[in-house]
Amino acid sequence: MLSIQLGSALSVDLIGAVGPAGTAWLRLSAGALIFLVLARPPLRSVRRHDVPALLGLGLTTGVMTTGFLAAIERIPLGTAVAIEFLGPLTVAAVRSHSLRALAWPALALAGVVLLTEPWHGRIDLAGIGFAGLAAVGWGFYILLTQRIGDRFNGIDALSMTVPVAAAAAAVVGIPQAAGHITPGVLAAAAGLALLLPVLPFALEMLALCRMTPTAFGTLMAVEPAFGVLLGLLVLHQQPSGVQTAGILLVVLAGAAAQRGGRRRPRTSEPTAARPALDPIS
Repeated sequence: MLSIQLGSALSVDLIGAVGPAGTAWLRLSAGALIFLVLARPPLRSVRRHDVPALLGLGLTTGVMTTGFLAAIERIPLGTAVAIEFLGPLTVAAVRSHSLRALAWPALALAGVVLLTEPWHGRIDLAGIGFAGLAAVGWGFYILLTQRIGDRFNGIDALSMTVPVAAAAAAVVGIPQAAGHITPGVLAAAAGLALLLPVLPFALEMLALCRMTPTAFGTLMAVEPAFGVLLGLLVLHQQPSGVQTAGILLVVLAGAAAQRGGRRRPRTSEPTAARPALDPIS
């Protein structure tokens, strides 16, 4: 979470140079190259029914990354993270099969209202819309990552899905970045790719192999707080008292939604890549 939010905060200057989609494309492309150096895509292990999930995860990653970067171009980092967090929190509530659990996304939504302070008339609908797009993407990302993580080793899977994400981001990213790419921009993108997607995506993939979406979503509850903290320290985005209360509501909603913890082990369809996860278990 720290790596994600630090990478997001440090991306603001790059967004100013090549745009949010250009930044997403460059970061994901650099991340794809790193993953391809670290692991050879296990294409021979891919079965026909794996293809939609692999492509879906790659496309989701590209849309989620582009949407979030477009959001932080327009609204404060902490607000964007809080809105994006509604995605995994909703996944956690729905997967709990409890109507009462839906109260927690509703509480988080109340926190988002406090964060955006619409009564001041300065609400940026486009920024909120992009953050909402990232929220939807994050929800699907969790579900698809867990499915792919059950079939492939985390790094091997990322060596297949992150190039797809980079290709998805390229559709808008290349036109946006064209004419603005310099050696300095490429160096910045490569450095930021280590903070996001390389390090956090790899760790998330490994975590989701072992945890329920509910538990994962709950642990992510403190991510909006990280967003506010890094926004304050790096971008000097000072939250008001009302906005601080909003963040606390979002974090409280995430923590209150906690259910269960470690996933029950799957007993069917072992994969050849699975043993590669064992050294860290």
